[in-house]
Amino acid sequence: MRSTIQRASQWPAATLHPLRRASIQRLSAYKDIMHGERCFIIGNGPSLKHTDLTKLKSEYTFGMNRIYLLFPDLGFTTTYYLSVNSLVIEQCAADIQTLPIPKFLSWRSHDLVRPNDDTIFLYTTYTGPKFARDACGRIWEGATVTYVALQLAYFMGFNQVVLIGVDHNFTTKGQPNTTIISQGDDPDHFDAAYFGKGFRWQLPDLETSESAYRLAHSAYEQAGRQVLDATFGGKLTVFPKVDYDTLF
Repeated sequence: MRSTIQRASQWPAATLHPLRRASIQRLSAYKDIMHGERCFIIGNGPSLKHTDLTKLKSEYTFGMNRIYLLFPDLGFTTTYYLSVNSLVIEQCAADIQTLPIPKFLSWRSHDLVRPNDDTIFLYTTYTGPKFARDACGRIWEGATVTYVALQLAYFMGFNQVVLIGVDHNFTTKGQPNTTIISQGDDPDHFDAAYFGKGFRWQLPDLETSESAYRLAHSAYEQAGRQVLDATFGGKLTVFPKVDYDTLF
């Protein structure tokens, strides 16, 4: 533990905040805790409407951003929750606060979500392409929360990671990373209310995301681990494809 805290002293001053130091300590307990296990990272694309998520009830799962909109119908939550997008956290802080599962959030949100024992603030950044094998340090966001989830899953020791709902395809077009205000129902996620009318969100940067995914693919391969893509009709081509139903 001491060596982890000492490494933190080399990071920007904000990371030395007591909340961040507490997060580093909590996060350290997750190191390799799931060694050799399988997990599912659940994206939020429309393909989830064609995916039998009830099969995941006994699996380890990462849910992201507004995935909790599915929880009432599913009858269960994901194992972990993750969000690093400032706009999402700002507008959904009250919802996130009530989630009864471990929550991993960007440090930028530490003044929006009241910390408790199941909240960990990650030091995520927009710049400096890398794959973080140690999630206690700096984590590049890679223009998608899914990439952060891949780094967390690696840190926890998961041997096989399966992506679902990562459609990597948006009908809403425009300059990547531009902030827009939704004018109606959301066609790009599993629920029309996901980024519904009046919600502020950023247009996707698929090119940067693909670069990040390639880093993840390489890191997992080098470690003798595997990332599979079981997204129904997904457009991402970085990871090997697999039929979701054959995994059970």
